Amino acid sequence: MSLLSGWRRGAHAADGFEFPTYRDGEGPGVIVMHESPGLTPEVVRFGGELVDEGFTVVMPHFFGSAHEAPRRAEAARVIPRLCVGREFTMVATGRTTPVAGWLRSLSRHLHAELGGVGVGAVGMCFTGGFALAMMVDPSVAAPVVAQPAVPVPLGVRRAADVGLDAGDLVAVQDRVRAGCPVLGVRYRDDWATGTRFETLTAALGDGFRRVELDGSGHATLTAERHPDAVEAVVGFLRERLMPAA
Repeated sequence: MSLLSGWRRGAHAADGFEFPTYRDGEGPGVIVMHESPGLTPEVVRFGGELVDEGFTVVMPHFFGSAHEAPRRAEAARVIPRLCVGREFTMVATGRTTPVAGWLRSLSRHLHAELGGVGVGAVGMCFTGGFALAMMVDPSVAAPVVAQPAVPVPLGVRRAADVGLDAGDLVAVQDRVRAGCPVLGVRYRDDWATGTRFETLTAALGDGFRRVELDGSGHATLTAERHPDAVEAVVGFLRERLMPAA
């Protein structure tokens, strides 16, 4: 039986893109963006944890397989597509992901339907910085940046880049000053995150909440799931999206 069998499959089209989505749960909305190489069982299970915590979870499916364990050569097939696809960028610096407009539209749609103070956005690894691009839109009230790994940290400049153009970075800073913090989660010695946490601390000050775990693991919420990381994310989403609780 598919891990997604209890999830409602849909699709969202906006800004020249259309992607499938999977939805489950009740309560404030949270958009969970999967990592490479796809919408793996670990990502689906994390989404299910958030459903159990009282959230409506929407998981877009951007690339790779859905719910199945990745095949041995999955990453080898997915990475080249990500390099040449117009939806994403892997190596360019100072550039917001092209799919940002689609994600902002999805967050507005979910917020308009569910109401409340806003929605959460959880990005991981390849999508780690997408939550920053999304919070330019005021519908996003709880952005979570988990082990951001794009652009690929080859060289000092790419290692420090947070995947935003200059205008979007200013918009993120404005939102943080207005009271919307950003949660960041990573393993302290994870090379793939480069020096992005330092960049975000310099840009956002105390508005960037860092959770750094001992070790050199990578996938804090999924394959190398750390209970402290999950607890921090759930607590942040509850604080931001369920203020009455």
